[in-house]
Amino acid sequence: MNLDAREPSGPIEDRWTQHKASSKLVAPANRRKYKVIVVGTGLAGGAAAATLGELGYKVQCFCFQDSPRRAHSIAAQGGINAAKNYQNDGDSVYRLFYDTVKGGDFRSRESNVYRLSELSVSIIDQAVAQGVPFAREYGGLLANRSFGGAQVSRTFYARGQTGQQLLLGAYSALARQIEAGTVDMHPRTEMLDLIVVDGKARGIVTRHLVTGKVEAHVADVVILCTGGYGNVFFLSTNAQGSNCTAAWRAHRRGALFANPCYTQIHPTCIPQSGSYQSKLTLMSESLRNDGRVWVPRNEEDVGKDPTKIPEQDRYYYLEERYPAFGNLVPRDVASRNALYVTNDGLGIGPEVDGERRGVYLDFADAINRLGEQTIRERYGNLFEMYERITGDSPYQTPMRIYPATHYTMGGLWVDYNLMSTIDGLFVGGEANFSDHGANRLGASALMQGLADGYFVLPFTIGNYLGTERNFDGVSEDHPDVRAAVDDVNSRISSLLSAPKAKHAPQWFHRKLGSIIWHQCGMSRNGEGLSQAIDDIRELREQFHREVKVTGGEGEFNQTLERAGRVADFMELGELMCRDALDRAESCGGHFREEHQTEDGEAARRDDEFSYVAAWEFSGDPAQPTLHKEPLTFEYVKPVQRSYK
Repeated sequence: MNLDAREPSGPIEDRWTQHKASSKLVAPANRRKYKVIVVGTGLAGGAAAATLGELGYKVQCFCFQDSPRRAHSIAAQGGINAAKNYQNDGDSVYRLFYDTVKGGDFRSRESNVYRLSELSVSIIDQAVAQGVPFAREYGGLLANRSFGGAQVSRTFYARGQTGQQLLLGAYSALARQIEAGTVDMHPRTEMLDLIVVDGKARGIVTRHLVTGKVEAHVADVVILCTGGYGNVFFLSTNAQGSNCTAAWRAHRRGALFANPCYTQIHPTCIPQSGSYQSKLTLMSESLRNDGRVWVPRNEEDVGKDPTKIPEQDRYYYLEERYPAFGNLVPRDVASRNALYVTNDGLGIGPEVDGERRGVYLDFADAINRLGEQTIRERYGNLFEMYERITGDSPYQTPMRIYPATHYTMGGLWVDYNLMSTIDGLFVGGEANFSDHGANRLGASALMQGLADGYFVLPFTIGNYLGTERNFDGVSEDHPDVRAAVDDVNSRISSLLSAPKAKHAPQWFHRKLGSIIWHQCGMSRNGEGLSQAIDDIRELREQFHREVKVTGGEGEFNQTLERAGRVADFMELGELMCRDALDRAESCGGHFREEHQTEDGEAARRDDEFSYVAAWEFSGDPAQPTLHKEPLTFEYVKPVQRSYK
């Protein structure tokens, strides 16, 4: 398979402009002839559906939540990056581009990253016009703060509710198009398969989560904006409903899956409090602007009241190891160092399964320097959320934090137009792999989702439709459509009739998550990954033999929903470990213990691994086929990352 990224040539600052100038268009009167399916209503999906509806296309939009505004984008807290340089501290489109490529450890495609940086300035204008209540300086100008991996202040924010406010902006635009009749909204509806006719994506198969009805929906273009696959770890900051099924079903139909081993562990989450916890809570990375990360220097102090530990006995390990960036090192660096100090016996907080896995995030200095009122204005809702969960006030005692699975840089492979290896299947936001390489910088997820939804997909889809022009009519009676529906019904029947039904889907999910967290989490090695692959295959066989799904298919059945999602996680989990084993280097969120520098940093092997690993489903989850897209760096030359 030839992986053609369709990157424009010429100076990088002109590529997106020239690409638009040379692309095909669809006339306004012709747009209403085309049907577009959008799956997902987060920032990427909601923005894409609203914009395509505004342009005049006939849009069908699907989400499994009760309302489009329940999408998981609402959980992003800290902010959104944009190269506006409002602080006059040296920022620029090129600097954001540079920081993003470097932060991704030189494993992303330069053309896509530069376009993202270029579009960032328009995103803020779009959001402000929609009424998003960004924080402002005393004089009324938009405020900025810093995030990890940057030495400038470029992050726009709305207290600790940035994702929620941006999603409400996109939702308001979407709701307007629903009212206008250009978007037909399908809530409580889950995509369970992709319909491919003559090599082109022509629709999806869905199950209504209340009635259980399985049906086909046909269109000329399908857009997947269904988020990431972080819940493969079971414990993560993702909502319980977040899953990989839409992307994985597309993968099984021929869409290549890129870099599945690139998963991000977020350094500032509330630590696990018990063995049977099913969800972890994210505390925004913005807290690292004013909070100082430390652990006791002496192991005998780990159980003490932190306010009673004198300054000389506190180990501010990020500030000492990385003086240039301090507490604002990128997420992969901060997370890995938290692992190191807790491995050394310096972890704090209650013991869970015999280990103390926590570090302090202390705001005492900031409160003394700036005053409690200023800290309340910046982080008040985050502090309140932390106190509700833990019972401790961050104004009085340091927060306890620890890394947790948060974001996935891997996803379906897409070209410059965000089209997958299946013609007519476009992928936006976290569901694609395109912009973040091996590590995502904080506050860049919201930026990518909105850039894809508002500015990239509406244009590149027009180019595709303008190029293809004529589409043969495909009805629900087409043989390929009926075959896809039959496949979904067969899979549902299989889950309901396991021969030795014994354990609930969640039982298997927890076991799968434990395997992947310990062997393919913050730190990996060849022996552990090989063992994980064997263990996952064995667990998958047990799952299909013993999963217990109560209830029936033609009804509201959340156990059936979870079983289908866990079945897909089983296959994806093996591919993640296979990809991690094959990539014999360390980079970003992928840290192989066999490949590290003398001081414990990631050691890339650019001569052998400067490529995107794109995996093809072969029909057997145990034998995927690897394809490689070579990565070239014309503008940001790979060097050993240093934040010291």
